[in-house]
This record gives sequence, C-alpha cells and structure tokens, in this order.
Amino acid sequence: MGENLAFLYGGWRKCNSRFVDALRDLSPDQLALAPSPTTWPIWAIAGHTAGARVYWLCGVFKEPGAETTPFPDPLSGVGWEDDPARPRRADELKTALETSWRIAERCLQTWQPAMLADEFTRVIAGRTQIHTRQSVLMRLITHDAFHAGEVSSVLGAHGLPEIDLWRP
Repeated sequence: MGENLAFLYGGWRKCNSRFVDALRDLSPDQLALAPSPTTWPIWAIAGHTAGARVYWLCGVFKEPGAETTPFPDPLSGVGWEDDPARPRRADELKTALETSWRIAERCLQTWQPAMLADEFTRVIAGRTQIHTRQSVLMRLITHDAFHAGEVSSVLGAHGLPEIDLWRP
C-alpha cells in the first residue's frame, strides 16, 4: 500500500485538460453565456471550479500552493464567481484551472491509500464537520465533472463544441 493515488485518479487529469481546452479560445461574449439568466456564466463556473480545489486542498487540508494560484487566501470566502462585475478572460481561467490542478496533482502524487481515511475538521456557521481525504477527493472530482457538464451544456446550446470528458 505504499503507492500514491495517481494510479487511482488518473482520469481526473484528462478531465481537467479537456475543461481547459474547451475554454482556451472562447471569446468574452462566449464566456459570458449562462445556463439561465439567474445562474453563473461560464467564466464564473470555471473560476468557481478552480477556486474550490484551492479551498479544500489548501484551505481545509493545509496543503501548500495557494500562493501559486489566483486564490492565495482560500479561506477568505470570496471567489471569482462572487464578483459579476469582473468577468474573467480565457487566459485567466486557463491559469486558474492549471495552477489549481497542480496542487491536486501533487496531492495525488504524495498521498498514499492509507491516508485516505485521515480526518480534517471544518467549521461552517458554527457547526463542525469532519471530512476525509477520500470524501474530499470524491467531492472535487464530481464537482469538476458536474461543472464541466454544465459548461458543456451551455456551449452545446449555443452551437459551440461540447466538452467530452470521456473520449479516448
């Protein structure tokens, strides 16, 4: 059981790359597309996805690297999605997703299967929650996939190429 987790979660890297590739060349108008008038636009969804990685891995689990991302204070409670007056560009989203991915990848390379049950506490609104590395990895992977699917649906609805996370 001395192996790292990269062999178990290798597909996550591919999903991140596909998400980045889908956003790379989108114009500001395309990044402003949203699933509905009351939901986040693509740029906010992508920024939120990257910020969540830094929040959980650096903020909650105290892993290093937040300072290498656009989210140096992961526990601030403020994310890019919270400032609709400051839409983000494709290059900013690419940087956010790639730098936050490097933190996730380092965790997968250094964490071992025996560490998956390690518990961490988080206090939200005065309530203490217990999270394991395993639960947060699953949270982040499904969070990434959910938001990639959300962006893919918006792109497809506007005649733009979708994000296919599963193609070979």
